[in-house]
Amino acid sequence: MARQVHYSVVIVGAGTAGISVAARLVRASKKLKGQIAIIDPQTKHYYQPLWTLVGAGAAKKEESERDLSSLIPAGVDLIGDAVTEFHPKQNALLTKQGTIVSYDYLVVAAGLQINWDGVKGLKDAVGKNGVCSNYSYHTVDSTWENIRNFKGGTAIFTHPDSPVKCGGAPQKIMYLADDYFRKSNVRNQSEIIFASAKTMIFDVAKYANTLNKVVQRKGIHTMYKRNLIEVRADSKEAVFENLETKEQEVLKYDLLHVTPPMKAPELMKESALADEGGWVDVDPYTLQHKQFANVFGIGDCTNLPTSKTGAAIRKQAPVIVQNLISLMNGSSLDAKYDGYTSCPLVTGYNKVVLAEFDYNKVPQETFPFDQSKERLSMYMLKRRLLPVIYWNGMLKGRM
Repeated sequence: MARQVHYSVVIVGAGTAGISVAARLVRASKKLKGQIAIIDPQTKHYYQPLWTLVGAGAAKKEESERDLSSLIPAGVDLIGDAVTEFHPKQNALLTKQGTIVSYDYLVVAAGLQINWDGVKGLKDAVGKNGVCSNYSYHTVDSTWENIRNFKGGTAIFTHPDSPVKCGGAPQKIMYLADDYFRKSNVRNQSEIIFASAKTMIFDVAKYANTLNKVVQRKGIHTMYKRNLIEVRADSKEAVFENLETKEQEVLKYDLLHVTPPMKAPELMKESALADEGGWVDVDPYTLQHKQFANVFGIGDCTNLPTSKTGAAIRKQAPVIVQNLISLMNGSSLDAKYDGYTSCPLVTGYNKVVLAEFDYNKVPQETFPFDQSKERLSMYMLKRRLLPVIYWNGMLKGRM
């Protein structure tokens, strides 16, 4: 007989989104204590925004890691297992260990999947011979090692033809590398290339104007509509597809920082909860599932048309919690998410442009000054204040 358990609210995923929602739920309703479960097979939790600075030698990766069990709110059960099947019509799901978990309400916060196999040769190449990536705890040290030991030549930084965690992250490490190359006196014998599948440097014009000036000032060569499809580690060649002409272009590199393609979680692929792309299909304003009223989606796993960032989750979590409690009470779902997201665009050591905007790509700035300017104060916000807000505020449901 399969083991069966029931909870009032089941949350799939113990990343930023899942823990934030759980913490807010237990704070909002004492009745829900002991009635909430988070399902996740991981044992560690990572504050991933720090990895840009780790890759540039400005932070230690150990700062970004915590034991997952230490972050689960009191009154919430952690089920250390992986979901394999969703059965939303039966209000149940199945785990890898064979447990049937039934629920009254479901929150899907499953994150996204780094697709290392999405670029031919990348999986075997990353971390060796000049190929590096900030996109995992286990590879981020290789970025700093390569930047630190770079003696000149061609350094390529990529942005894939897929959604990514934080749309600005692929270029942040490039600006820091440029700074370091100048400091170590190798910049004048180096070429830096930004090969991006996108059509422009950034999606919001106000911040794109600044970044275009940064690229110009730093002498960085931009190549747009270029998607990395293969890494030939033996010959140190990167193969790109020109998304306009469909032709292949081969570039030689001495340093290659890869932002790998990313995709919807595998567990969503065959699910009735997913859209055609495998993303959780939710209303962009209420975050309620379009087909199953007792299901909500949050964060990177959803098809919300906004940048996938922790800052977006910070605004989504209170909306989900308010609407979930309204649904439990038979009230209308009045809380609305406007697509707010934020990206602290690191343009050098001690410089940040703080981009904040909504679904309409309209800036929604927090501070009473022009955030499109590079500022030391915003760098200090990213380096010192945001990690504290994350660990002690967001994950505890306080902000």
